[in-house]
Amino acid sequence: MLELKDICKTFNPNTINAKVALNHLNLTLNDGDFVTVIGGNGAGKSTMLNAIAGVFQVDSGTITIDGKAYHVAHKEGMYIGMGSRDITFASDDATAPAKFYLNSAPAHRTCPTVLIKPEGTPEDGVVIVKDCNKVELGSLETANHRTICKYILPGQVESCQLEMGMTKLEPGSVWNTMPCHTHDRRMEVYLYFDMPEDALVMHYMGEPTETRHIVMRNEQAVISPSWSIHSGCGTQAYTFIWGMVGENQDFDDMDDVAMTDLL
Repeated sequence: MLELKDICKTFNPNTINAKVALNHLNLTLNDGDFVTVIGGNGAGKSTMLNAIAGVFQVDSGTITIDGKAYHVAHKEGMYIGMGSRDITFASDDATAPAKFYLNSAPAHRTCPTVLIKPEGTPEDGVVIVKDCNKVELGSLETANHRTICKYILPGQVESCQLEMGMTKLEPGSVWNTMPCHTHDRRMEVYLYFDMPEDALVMHYMGEPTETRHIVMRNEQAVISPSWSIHSGCGTQAYTFIWGMVGENQDFDDMDDVAMTDLL
């Protein structure tokens, strides 16, 4: 059985471009049910489907998996293994709906379902991010002082091919992933957040010799194919969640791009 309970999602909230994709959606599917989802562009079909696999949180709420409830707080995450059947997402307060961000990837085996916390004490079903997976990089002088917190990767939270984590820029720093890189064996997606309404990130992508930019605002995501750089410069500090899938799970398998080669 699969159940979605009181799921809400608004893109570009509190702006003139606000778009309600899911408005207190409830859905229950029993084993063996066959369902076709029909709707026009922007009806919320993809948003609903994206709410049914690997999970990352922006706000807080409760995820119930096969009868076991996990309270997921701000900047905590979950890995939901293949084979989980009964999954429910719920808000602590329906008047202030939780916001769930999800990445999913094909799986060929079942890995344990766990709650992931950046700090705390390990317990059954709960993984604490190891100190070695909290990496400080850059400097204020180069405007790229940041901390990378790796959540889902081998040796900490096992998955078939998904890797996820979070990067937080320190006050005064605005650049992420610069100097930049590609990784031909994996694609990557960024979700930018912790940004006020009037802030933005100029996200750079494309082949190193043919770069382009896209304007990103709070709680917007951008996908970069394996051949593309993925870097950004904001109007102030921000945080982003990164997710990768591909041929391997070697975090350091990157093809660095020299600053002098960018065009």
